[in-house]
Amino acid sequence: MNIPSNLKYTKTDEWFDPASGRMGLSDYAQSQLSDIVFVEIVVAVGETVEAGKPIASVESVKAAAESYAAVSGKVVVVNESLADAPEILNSDPYGAGWMVQVEGGDASGLMNAAAYEKYCAERAH
Repeated sequence: MNIPSNLKYTKTDEWFDPASGRMGLSDYAQSQLSDIVFVEIVVAVGETVEAGKPIASVESVKAAAESYAAVSGKVVVVNESLADAPEILNSDPYGAGWMVQVEGGDASGLMNAAAYEKYCAERAH
């Protein structure tokens, strides 16, 4: 399982990059969902998102799930390419698979990589 140390994580399996303001679905989450076939970003540039509120709807061959904002902030960029290539979430969840970019996000309430890795391991047993 890939858990980059420069990112922060939520208990609902989203990641946030404090350096860029980007957020998306963690490697753990995409592996649980399996083959992702549909992604719809449900927020738009200029909107203010609230931590814990939906930012995207994700469907896989196994299940449908919501992806939630890891932090609150103003949406400055939406990754439009996910609509045409949802499988990017499986192949590159931390790179090309980012969902939205916000400004003003506060990561102080999120888990670091070590804490998130422990949290994922606890759920696997």
